[in-house]
Amino acid sequence: MDKNIGKKLDGRYEITELIGVGGMADVYKATDIIDNKVVAVKILKKEFAENEEFLRRFRNESKAIALLSHPNIVKVYDVGFSDKIQFIVMEYIDGITLKEYIENEKVLTWKDSVHFIIQILRALQHAHDRGIVHRDIKPQNIMLFTDGTIKVMDFGIAKFAREEGRTATDQAIGTVHYISPEQARGDVTDEKSDIYSVGVMLYEMLTGQKPFDTDNPVTVAVMHMQNTAERPRAINPDIPAGLEEIILRAMEKDAENRYQTASDMIRDIESFKANTQMTFGYYEEDIPEEDEEATQFIAEVPDSEETISQEIAYADDDDDDDEYYDDEEDEEEEESRSLFIPVMTAVTIAFIVVAVFFILWLVKGVINGGIQKTKYEMPNLVGMNIYEAKDEFEYLDIQINDTEYSAFEKDAIYEQDVEVGDTVTNGQTVIVNVSLGVSMVKVPNVANMNYEYAFKILEQNQFKYEKRFELSTEGITANNVIRTEPAIGEEAESGSTVIVYISKGLNTDDIVIDDMVGWTLDQATQLLTYMGIKVESIGEASLKEENTVIAQSAAPGDILKAGDTITLTYSNGEDPSGTVPFTITLPTNAKGRFVLDFIDSKGVTLASSSNLIPAYTPSATIMVEGTGTATVTVVLSNYANNQQHPVGVYNFDFANISFRPVSEDVMKAFEMVGAFEEETTEPTTEPPTQPPTEPTTTPAPTDPPEPTNPPTEPPAPTDPPETPAPTDPPAPTDPPAPEASEE
Repeated sequence: MDKNIGKKLDGRYEITELIGVGGMADVYKATDIIDNKVVAVKILKKEFAENEEFLRRFRNESKAIALLSHPNIVKVYDVGFSDKIQFIVMEYIDGITLKEYIENEKVLTWKDSVHFIIQILRALQHAHDRGIVHRDIKPQNIMLFTDGTIKVMDFGIAKFAREEGRTATDQAIGTVHYISPEQARGDVTDEKSDIYSVGVMLYEMLTGQKPFDTDNPVTVAVMHMQNTAERPRAINPDIPAGLEEIILRAMEKDAENRYQTASDMIRDIESFKANTQMTFGYYEEDIPEEDEEATQFIAEVPDSEETISQEIAYADDDDDDDEYYDDEEDEEEEESRSLFIPVMTAVTIAFIVVAVFFILWLVKGVINGGIQKTKYEMPNLVGMNIYEAKDEFEYLDIQINDTEYSAFEKDAIYEQDVEVGDTVTNGQTVIVNVSLGVSMVKVPNVANMNYEYAFKILEQNQFKYEKRFELSTEGITANNVIRTEPAIGEEAESGSTVIVYISKGLNTDDIVIDDMVGWTLDQATQLLTYMGIKVESIGEASLKEENTVIAQSAAPGDILKAGDTITLTYSNGEDPSGTVPFTITLPTNAKGRFVLDFIDSKGVTLASSSNLIPAYTPSATIMVEGTGTATVTVVLSNYANNQQHPVGVYNFDFANISFRPVSEDVMKAFEMVGAFEEETTEPTTEPPTQPPTEPTTTPAPTDPPEPTNPPTEPPAPTDPPETPAPTDPPAPTDPPAPEASEE
């Protein structure tokens, strides 16, 4: 068994099960016993926990990570350090990883892929704005909810993995399929490294395969540095051309040629979504159709200078090979060499044509007053969250100038340098100031001070005040402060109101307690506090309205002193639950096995009994669980013939553990389901046996009324000896028939 399971970290996080294993840390499901919620706890493995340099950087970075707050980032609640264990407490996600989803779907639609990638990019932009680079973006670190919401995990962990003496490829083992070229080389990485990883993920989603994939991680890392990935549309022709351009730009080897920010990539994706037929012109594919060799030449190597140098080297190699030919083959050699001239000519002409068009385009732009930019009306950003503003107004380059505490919420823009309504162009920089939130100030200690002096101190600390008078139970003289709300020493928003409770003098009188059941908790507390009685309250489930007092520890009329405590029990708004025992008496002559079902007015079965055997069970008790009150129909079922009939309708009160019948007929229910045997079964078997023994006798066997006469005429049993009937053989057999009917 895992040694961490069952531990209670910091006396608060009780670990219950292992839910994930990583290269650097293990992830556990745990219960926060203080907040009573499920969390995920990541515990660093021993080999990292014992490295002092790693621990120092982990402590410093973890503080920054805890500041991340974004709907697409897994929340970090707490960080813990000790001599033997280091852990991070995070939001528990009940979902699957993006890796699992990709493996299941194989190839994703472009709409699903874009939906996921935009959320990931927004999370990254939020982190990049705070100087945090993920450095380990991969599908395994992305959680996916059933509604399509994305959550990015493990911010700040990957950047700690670099230790002295490790090579770049050592760091990349396990995640090498998504690392950037600069990360594979061991160079300094920034936010553009994360963008490269996002491009690789988008490539994999749309093609169903990774751009570089072999069994050797070192080889994959080298391929990221040196090789060019196969074009996505060559693998999946259904990928729109514009989306392919976005992928290729995100995956540029040179970081300077990539998207510089996550917002830049989002901007292109949103433009593509608005017009899926558009292309961005990042990668020109003007290829002459009539020359196959030139087509292959241009498509494989986008850099013309590199192309020329490679072709020259290739031609030189051909020349060396031609030295092995006989002199008789010189003419063929010249023809082979001459092929190079048309190819280079085609490349040169294409280059010149492109250059001419480019120059004409620039000249046209200058003539028309420069390159045209789309114009917009400056929106009002004040009051908006900075990150939401960046997402909504992607055509603006919104930059933060200053941050300070203000009346605005945290991360809200409170000032912008461009006036609302002014004309702005696409990409224009707008400078904003962002709020750090409302300043928090500790409530000063004004206990037992004269309230007028206390008010001055509160005003000096930027607080407003509200005064309330009450009788003191703690020996506080009149006009002095008893307590404050919020309490002394607690933090409150600067400029908020502090309630000051002021003594009206000592309370030594007897206090008669009222009947407060039915009052609201606030009414009862306010009255008792005014009279000097301390109040404790307990919430319980009740059918009464929420916050209504349902019980009190001191009975009405009791006398208490100031300073005494009374407990008020109030309704917490939840319906009470309970288990009501339902007992039914079974008829003694019932035969068979039966089941009782308890069905409420909504058709929900609250309980069902086990099979009952009446012959051995004179009564049966079934426990019925429920909440509040309910009207319940009890249905009897015969196990043998599946016949059903209601026993009755009952009102169940689960709060008071009781029930009462609205209507009930137990005997009829058993009768209707065939629980009683038919009593006429024996007489019906006798008539067919009598005709063969007495064909000419009296019609008594066929006349139903005659067998019932003997019980009404007492002399009948003595009649046979006095009449000649005894000489008739069948006569002695007649008396038993009446006796049977008597029984």
